[in-house]
Parts: sequence; structure tokens; C-alpha cells
Amino acid sequence: MSRAATRRSPSQQRGRTVKPRRRPQKSRAKRASILDRTVAALPVSEHTLHRIIAWAIFLGVAALAIAGATWLRLPQAAYVSAAEGLGKMGLRVDQIEVKGLHRMDRMSVYAMALDQQSQAMPLVNLSEVRNRLLNYGWVEDARVSRRLPDKLVIDIVERKPAAIWQYDGQLMLVDAKGVLLQPVSPDKMPDLPLLIGDGANAQAPDYQKLMEAAPALKPRVKAATWIGNRRWDLTFNTGEKLELPEGLAVAQRMLAKFAALDGMEGLLGKGYLYFDMRDPTRLVVRMPGDAIRTIPNGAKTPEADNKTGDTGNASQSGGADA
Repeated sequence: MSRAATRRSPSQQRGRTVKPRRRPQKSRAKRASILDRTVAALPVSEHTLHRIIAWAIFLGVAALAIAGATWLRLPQAAYVSAAEGLGKMGLRVDQIEVKGLHRMDRMSVYAMALDQQSQAMPLVNLSEVRNRLLNYGWVEDARVSRRLPDKLVIDIVERKPAAIWQYDGQLMLVDAKGVLLQPVSPDKMPDLPLLIGDGANAQAPDYQKLMEAAPALKPRVKAATWIGNRRWDLTFNTGEKLELPEGLAVAQRMLAKFAALDGMEGLLGKGYLYFDMRDPTRLVVRMPGDAIRTIPNGAKTPEADNKTGDTGNASQSGGADA
């Protein structure tokens, strides 16, 4: 017998064999079975699920890289380099989706959205893109967002044309606030009010309020001329001109009175040349032959006077705008 003795456990020394304990596998098998059933119940294939998980990991790493660079305040060059690297990996602007366009040029939106050196998605400044769009006349509001990994979404709210501004031989579409939209050619003028004169476009909101005082006359107004930066002259499609006083409130009252007189006696289309209501206490009417009739407000019109045989007083003076 060898001198080296085999070491035995106390139980073996007593003639008993102890089997090694095995860990129960039931719970692990149960957990695996639940996971398999959950994956099988998803409405996507296993391949698609793997792609989703891979993209989630990629985007998570990208987000952590950007957040880490910002938190650590890395030098700008290092940050740009990291962002460009993410762009090469697929995180870059390859598509632009534009919503809300009706009148403005789509290519102009693309040009403003891509007006930057890099198309890497982390380097696209959404605020700057929005500000560039807001500088465009047609754009009243804009929302810009990212749709990872490669799409930029732009939602445009366009301004609506409300009038045509004529000044210095040019015609421009303007909205209800007087914002310039785009030039318009004389042969393609839309059916909109014509505002004439220096600064008339800025008075577009007040003009809209003025016409609210006499909505029945609004479709009959061919043009509105802003005089001396203080008051309006209205030209009707029947050829007459109405001179209104300064001040929006007073002009509204006079226009409403004129509309009432026209409704009762039909002033427009009767051959009068112009009506002067700059003085709120009277109505001055120029008739053919350069005759001018001055009538206190509330009195009958010249046509009514002629019907009763009253010739009234005629004057050859007045009518010029001071």
C-alpha cells in the first residue's frame, strides 16, 4: 500500500456516500418560458424586434454622448467632431417634411432649413431654423422638430392675403396686419381691397376696423388712399370718392352715416363726383359741372332738394384736401 492515504470525508469514513446537491432549475425554466411567450405575443417579428432594440441602444448611446459632452463642457471642436461622427453613423438630416403650405414656395422652406454648414442632426439648431422661417413674409408661425434618426419636421402657419398695397409704382400683397407678403403683377391682381399711399400697408388693421362700420359698402370700395398719414379717401367702383375725417372713431361714424344715406336715397351710381365728410357737421357734395353743395348733416341730399324744387346754394370753392 502506498504511503499516501486518500482523504475521506467523515461520512465516507462511516461507509455512506453523499450525493452533491443540485440547484433547482424550475424557476429559471419558468422565467425563460414567460419571456419566450411575451416575445411571441408581440405584433412584430423577431428580426424587427432585434432592429428596434439595436436602434434603441444606438440612440441611447448617442443621447448619452451628447449629454456627456454638454455636461463635461468639452471644447467646441471636440463636440462638433463627436456630432459629425454621429452624423456619419446615420444621425443626420436626410429628409424634410413640411406641413401647412398653401401659397408659399416649398423650395424656399427647404433652403432656409438647410442653410447651415453641417447636416448632422445634433448640430441642427431648431431655434435658428425657426427664426429664419419667421423672417419670411408668408410665415406667421413655425414649429421645427426632429424625428430621429434622419428627419426634420417643419409645420408652417401661413399668413392670409387681406389687401394689395400700391406705392411708388409697386404692388404688394399684405395681410390683415399690413405685413408684406410678395409682389403681384397688375394683370394678376386678386379680388382684394387696394390700399394706396405711403404707409397705407401699416394702416391695414385700422382700415379693416373702418370697414366694419359699414359692411354693406365694403364690396363697393375699389380703393382706399391713405392721405397725409392721417386719414382715408375711399373710391367706389361706381367712380365716386368719399373723403373721411381724421381719427378712426370719427371716420367710422361718418362712414356709417354715409352708408345709411346711400341705403335710403342711393347716393352711389347717380353721377356725383365726390362726397366730402371731413367736417363731421356737414356733407359736401360735388356735382357735375363743378357745382358744390354743402348740406348740414341730417338734412336731405341734393337729389331730394331738387325733387322739392329747392335749388339751394352752390359754391365753386372747397373740395381740396388740406
